[in-house]
Amino acid sequence: MEQGSIKPDTRIYNGVIDALCKDRMIDAAISLFEEMKKKGIPPDVIIYSSLIDGLCKFGQWEKVRTLFSEMVNINIYPNVQTLTIVTDEICKEGKVEDAEEVMRHMIGKGVEPNMVTYNVIIDGYCLRGQLDRARRLFDSMINKSIKPTIISYNILINGYRKKKKLDEAMHLFHEISRNGLEPSIVTYSTILRGLFEVGRIDFAQKFFAEMLSIGLKPDLCTNRILLGGYFQNGLLEKAISLFHELEVKREDTDIELYNVLIDGLCKHGRLDKAHAIFEKISLIGLFPNVITHNTIINELCLEGLFDEAKDMLRIMEENDEEDEEDAETKSNLLCNKVRVYKSIPDEVFPMGTIVLPIGEDKGFAVQFGVPH
Repeated sequence: MEQGSIKPDTRIYNGVIDALCKDRMIDAAISLFEEMKKKGIPPDVIIYSSLIDGLCKFGQWEKVRTLFSEMVNINIYPNVQTLTIVTDEICKEGKVEDAEEVMRHMIGKGVEPNMVTYNVIIDGYCLRGQLDRARRLFDSMINKSIKPTIISYNILINGYRKKKKLDEAMHLFHEISRNGLEPSIVTYSTILRGLFEVGRIDFAQKFFAEMLSIGLKPDLCTNRILLGGYFQNGLLEKAISLFHELEVKREDTDIELYNVLIDGLCKHGRLDKAHAIFEKISLIGLFPNVITHNTIINELCLEGLFDEAKDMLRIMEENDEEDEEDAETKSNLLCNKVRVYKSIPDEVFPMGTIVLPIGEDKGFAVQFGVPH
């Protein structure tokens, strides 16, 4: 870089390091960064931000933390985008209090977080079930005149849903329109899921009707929630009717929706129908995954249909050997091989073995684990 009469300065290093990071040549960027420091050329916030962003894309979180600490220690403070990236990484490690402390420290240095930064930390608290802290931070954001988006509300509503605090979730739902926002399909789907989980069926159906009345159309996620909710609350015929309606309307389906359907049918003693639907999945261009197979196998075992269960295992192994296009399914199968043992009298089984009693003198063991 020093050939010719032009000596590189911070600005030139900045441009090259940023280009290397964008080209995913992060090792070369780090080498150049170390080179400039050895030459006494001071890096600036732009260089640190470029490197942190590049390292985050490669998941090199230790180096991210090191760089972030280094820049703050020499009184170079990140911009709000870099602050958000770092707080997100800290939250993913479950250290949400630390993330909030970093944010408050940066506020003290004049770096004001934006709505996305707050959302990241609020979501972190919600994932840990610390809803009081999440709500406090949510209110703090509003008090700073940072207007929450529908995403902000969805995060907090989902947190309340997970804790089965549906009244608080509904209070937030009504707050949305008062603040000039409109609920999204995610908002409605989240609350619907919560209502089904606590068995408030009538309210759930009224809430769904309200969603339709304002012109929101259920998406694939909503339909999975409805289907699972009906099964969960014993509404077998309503669940089957919904599925047939989706078929007639040619609505989008995926293997996850079929997994919900098959699991619900099995749990309601309709193994015959579940198996029939399993057989037709491949005919509509979908591929059963390990969850699909395990649901059927588990039910076959519970019904004492061991030969059929072993046949299903053979299908899994055939897919494992032949289905090269579906890399994800193949990976799942490799990591979740199932071995069936019939008539095992021993009381001690290998770790990871589930024993399902089927008689007084014998058991049926299903062992999950990486194949040897």
